[in-house]
Amino acid sequence: MPEMINGYDFDLTKSDSIVLCGASSYVQKYYFNEKFKRLPDEIKDELKIMCVSFAEEAGGILTLEFDKSGNLNFCVRVDDGDFYFDDIESGLRISSYQRKKEELLSQLELFYKVVFLGENVDGND
Repeated sequence: MPEMINGYDFDLTKSDSIVLCGASSYVQKYYFNEKFKRLPDEIKDELKIMCVSFAEEAGGILTLEFDKSGNLNFCVRVDDGDFYFDDIESGLRISSYQRKKEELLSQLELFYKVVFLGENVDGND
């Protein structure tokens, strides 16, 4: 059964992107894709803190998703009637995460490209 957060379907077979994790301010729920269970617990904890604190401070739903090329994207979804969502806070938090967590995010992209896309990382193509 696909994971649902506030009506958003996280069925990985229906999307071009793969959801790594996400959090919803609407249902106070955190989601972690079990396909990534091999990640160290410290990284899982850091991802949870990022997503949950975003949802608490800015509102809406934040997901971290890999696209077909293996790039990790921050995706924000907001219910139409959500007047409490803070668009400015959302942008500031995402920019801050991209700056402060640059090494973590690039390592996650590398992990995804090697494990899921089967890319060679030794530089000898």
